Amino acid sequence: MNSEKQILTIPEELAGLRLDQALARMFPEYSRSRLKEWLLAGAIRVEGGPQRPRDAVSGGEIVELEPLVESEVRAEPEPITLDVVYEDEDLLVVNKPAGLVVHPGAGNPGGTLMNGLLHHAPQLEQVPRAGIIHRIDKDTTGLLLIAKTLQAHTALVRQLAERAIARHYLAVCSGVLTGGGTIDQPIARHPVDRKRMSVQQNGKPAVTHYTVLERFRAFTYICVKLETGRTHQIRVHFAWRRHALIGDPVYGGRLALPKGASDPLIETLRRFKRQALHATRLAFEHPTSEETVELEVPPPKEFRELLEVLREDMQ
Repeated sequence: MNSEKQILTIPEELAGLRLDQALARMFPEYSRSRLKEWLLAGAIRVEGGPQRPRDAVSGGEIVELEPLVESEVRAEPEPITLDVVYEDEDLLVVNKPAGLVVHPGAGNPGGTLMNGLLHHAPQLEQVPRAGIIHRIDKDTTGLLLIAKTLQAHTALVRQLAERAIARHYLAVCSGVLTGGGTIDQPIARHPVDRKRMSVQQNGKPAVTHYTVLERFRAFTYICVKLETGRTHQIRVHFAWRRHALIGDPVYGGRLALPKGASDPLIETLRRFKRQALHATRLAFEHPTSEETVELEVPPPKEFRELLEVLREDMQ
């Protein structure tokens, strides 16, 4: 992150605004909450002295900003192999394997993606959540976006909030879908099982778009685009539609084998112990160059093998 002192003059056209509003216009690379935090901590001075966020500005005042560099995360760096798909000075994108937890937590104090990221790029210690912009579940594979500077983090989080980051997933669900569509159902924590999410009318808005790529005898291969990013959103939405993802240990229920299934298909389905879900494509505006970055990775070997067995079962 840029920790150098910046000295700017408040433009005349901002006269009359609250100081925190003026600062947000002058320093768009930082979030408004962070600027307020620095203002209260004395890291931002106006005309050489402290001021309150609600104080009105007149225009022409000299503002000195000296970013506070401090550790934002509480995790130890660990030499974990990362499949880095893209990296520059501002950000990196990794292809996460199945079984790798993204953040440390209860039961997973180490061995997570965050631990590996801190070893790969130590400066991530100064970025919230080690720069991780969005998350995917432990057993979901695919692309994950990480900001390497505070400025890039602010810009990418804004893009995510404005739904300007395109995230496409590949999945295999149970049942045969007749066509694509949209699932627009709010999601909240399950009222009884706190480890699960569920569709509830008092939940947060959740919108999932999907298209059919291929139909099998009792399953469908789909491409899913997220409009929102609630916890377990794709898994919850398709389970609610009674088309749970193959292998989903939480929302899938008992494995239902299709009538007349071949032995290879039965064996493959029983062996597939995680949700058949892969974050295949990511597109966003680069926070510095403002050019569109588009990245795509194919699903892992076991996912491709599942598709091949499903195709052979059709013959």
